[in-house]
Amino acid sequence: MSLTPGTSLGPYSITAKIGEGGMGIVYRAHDPGLDRDVAIKVLPEAFVTDADRLARFEREAKVLASLNHPNIAGIHGLEDSEGAKALVLELVEGPTLQERLKPVARSQPSRRHRACQSMRPWTLRGKSPTHSRPRTKPASSTAT
Repeated sequence: MSLTPGTSLGPYSITAKIGEGGMGIVYRAHDPGLDRDVAIKVLPEAFVTDADRLARFEREAKVLASLNHPNIAGIHGLEDSEGAKALVLELVEGPTLQERLKPVARSQPSRRHRACQSMRPWTLRGKSPTHSRPRTKPASSTAT
């Protein structure tokens, strides 16, 4: 179900689309009963009739309801309105993960890049730190 700003899902008034992923589309909405903004994750229409996807969606709701952690958005409830299934979640303001990682990616080399750079002197000489010791034959070998 595609929602546009100004439409309603149950008591919630949709104000903007935040994003979408494999399990649904997330909207910013206003809860007039408690006068607060919330995030609403709507399960795509194709998944509403899929028993496996619907079970996953409901399992996600139950898991979120059982968790209480500052780094996990809380769940306010499940909404089943006009054939649409949705999770009503705490709206967390701030930059997206992609926006938060951009400055880091530009200013700091990745861990993999730093690890490769630290190995560069040995790879240029054709050996790694573990192979810099002289090779010895095992005591059980015989010289020919």
